[in-house]
Amino acid sequence: MHRHCDPNLVTILQQGNVCGLQMFKDGDWITVEPLPNAFVLIIDVQSMPAKYIMPPERRPGNFSSVCKDIPVIDLGEASAHLRADLIEQILKASTEFGLFQVINHGVSEDLMKETMSLYKEFFNMAAEDKASLYSEDLSQSTRLYTSGLNYTEEEVHNWKDTLKHSVYPFEEYKETWPEKPARYREVVGSYSIEVRKMGLKIWDLISEGLGLQAGCFGVEFCREQSMAINHYPCCPDPSLAMGIGGHCDPNLITVLQQEVYGLQMFKDGKWLGVDPLPNAFVVNICHLLEIISNGKLKSAEHRGVTSSSAARTSIVTFFGPSGDSIIEPAKELVSFTNPPRFKAFVYQEFLQNYLGYLAKKIPRVGTALTPYELQA
Repeated sequence: MHRHCDPNLVTILQQGNVCGLQMFKDGDWITVEPLPNAFVLIIDVQSMPAKYIMPPERRPGNFSSVCKDIPVIDLGEASAHLRADLIEQILKASTEFGLFQVINHGVSEDLMKETMSLYKEFFNMAAEDKASLYSEDLSQSTRLYTSGLNYTEEEVHNWKDTLKHSVYPFEEYKETWPEKPARYREVVGSYSIEVRKMGLKIWDLISEGLGLQAGCFGVEFCREQSMAINHYPCCPDPSLAMGIGGHCDPNLITVLQQEVYGLQMFKDGKWLGVDPLPNAFVVNICHLLEIISNGKLKSAEHRGVTSSSAARTSIVTFFGPSGDSIIEPAKELVSFTNPPRFKAFVYQEFLQNYLGYLAKKIPRVGTALTPYELQA
């Protein structure tokens, strides 16, 4: 019999002791073993579960073409005679887009491929191998969850699963990371170290470009490092679903690795597709950097859409300060003619308010920064 999908909702099949039934998954035909006294259930996955169908105003809308204007910056040009030009490129991208891609960043191609392969393997593991990691407790340093931050209270769900865990200091968190796949801690440990070097380099270039004093905004401002690995399975109808809705990140800088299209950014009233360039990282300017720069740099609103033809996995690394840090516009960027646009606050308190903002019913009024804005 030729390949096909059944037109009904559920098919129940009994097969003998001879192999013959196959299913198509991730580009391969997989044999279904004929188990004694067992039935095979074939479910119509072409139907969208009602709890995943977004209301019209939250659907992705028309397909957004990949934007070719999003800057691609070569970090290999950081030598002394090219450094000034490199800094200018980063500041221009951070001002106009709030997002850019970097190449020649120092993280090896082999390590990027190995890490992506590891996470695909993780999300394809049997449910029982991941069950101990599942938690809706936001305080857990390592947790696996589905959809958003509070699945049980959501009116409609995002089409994604997420593994999130703290990374730095490595010796403090490494033992809390998943034990499967067996090479997880070794591979992710190496990856996190190299991505940290890249993140600190980018922060150093931005700080220098803004004219900030190293003593005030040094390495400690990227002390906290965490990861969120988002997995978006193939979706029966991407026009009805959302991987993750539009948002800005609350931290300092976010870097993202992707190999399948799905990331979009919002600019000038339109959603623009971010091309998944080979061996590149996407860099997002986040809320804290917009505040520190006194509004000069813009935090990038972004979202993730789904696909019916390919699953997508993105590896996201967040950099930010410790929770007790005081956040305010840098003194070097404030003057009589350019007064502070934001009031000072404790980062941990901001994070709590940010989560409260995300929990509000859409459409939300203002942004997560609105309560901290000072009147001109």
